[in-house]
Amino acid sequence: MAYRRLNNLLEKMFLLGGSDLHIKTNSLPKARIHGDIQVLDNSQLNDDFFESILNILLNQKQRLVLEEEKEFDGYYVSEQGRRFRFNVFFHLEGYGLVFRTIPDRILSIKELGLHESVYKFVNLERGLVLVTGTTGSGKSTTLAAIIDSINQKKRKHIITIEDPIEFIHHDRNSIIEQRNVGEHTQSFYSALKASLREDPDIILVGELRDLATIEAALHAANSGHLVFATLHTLDAKETINRIISMYPTNEQNRIRVTLASVLKGALSQRLIKKIGGGRCAAMEILVMNERIKQLILEQRDNEITDAINEGDAYGMQTFDQALFKLYREKFATFEEVLSASTSPDDLKLIISNSGLLQERKEVIRIKNFDSVTLPYKQKEQSQIKEKLTIKRRR
Repeated sequence: MAYRRLNNLLEKMFLLGGSDLHIKTNSLPKARIHGDIQVLDNSQLNDDFFESILNILLNQKQRLVLEEEKEFDGYYVSEQGRRFRFNVFFHLEGYGLVFRTIPDRILSIKELGLHESVYKFVNLERGLVLVTGTTGSGKSTTLAAIIDSINQKKRKHIITIEDPIEFIHHDRNSIIEQRNVGEHTQSFYSALKASLREDPDIILVGELRDLATIEAALHAANSGHLVFATLHTLDAKETINRIISMYPTNEQNRIRVTLASVLKGALSQRLIKKIGGGRCAAMEILVMNERIKQLILEQRDNEITDAINEGDAYGMQTFDQALFKLYREKFATFEEVLSASTSPDDLKLIISNSGLLQERKEVIRIKNFDSVTLPYKQKEQSQIKEKLTIKRRR
């Protein structure tokens, strides 16, 4: 009964285009559909349901881990064959469970609509590339597309260290081994350290969680490997600050030198709602050049965003530049891009000065001044009338 109900909820969520199923004790099942939380049905879930589900999801050893650590990560394959990663945890009223949909097909960089600069990182031979963003921002999807592109184009040995494994890669031109933390290895650090003795060309680290893992990743990149890794940071500037601040003060200058040497780029992304349904990624892109390198070495991190803003020739873009493009190309609404912006007032001015608001009959509000733009055709007609009036006067 509980097994069937869980699978029905997962299937319903999937068919609605949802990304996450949220269930908890004494509550209605809900799902995140295109970014919004919606109720899936009107029947509450009780303790008996969760006890039955946990017996399906977890073996005895995993149940002991849950009892000790109060949360557990895993993955689940539904009776329809769909894959989900899940996190189970305790809360005030009992258990909580969140299932994240894992797409059954790896979308390409082009299919995801990612910036062409992403291909720069596919073609790298060595160094460190960081993919950052909040939980649920699509980091794993972007990394899967990059790894899949390498797998198709190059003859490399790729090792991935993940928690849990999401996208399944099969050998094409490359050899790929995927290791799941807790199942195939004890930790990111131990797997990363061991991988250096396994003849890798490329190493993917699912998350840089601690100082030891960061140090091992920097060492791997510094020793001639290409390392991809993720961090839960908002943008490129914060990403660099986060890595450096993890070290003691007396070590930070050394890490700045190392980071300036091995970092090849940072992709920071946020998902926004698309017009017509679905979501797409707005991506800030840092590509390492001499200017960025000097800013890191000279502790001028506050200038990094300006350097990205002026780095179009290198394939860089800020979040606001990415959001402006999504608005200009009619992927997202004015309100949606502003809600995702780092500097909403600045983005308002950029869009206002572009003339796009006039064409779309939208309203712009800057600080305390409300200005309703004139519809484009109406504005054009008023300009023609004004010219005719001037001619008649002459």
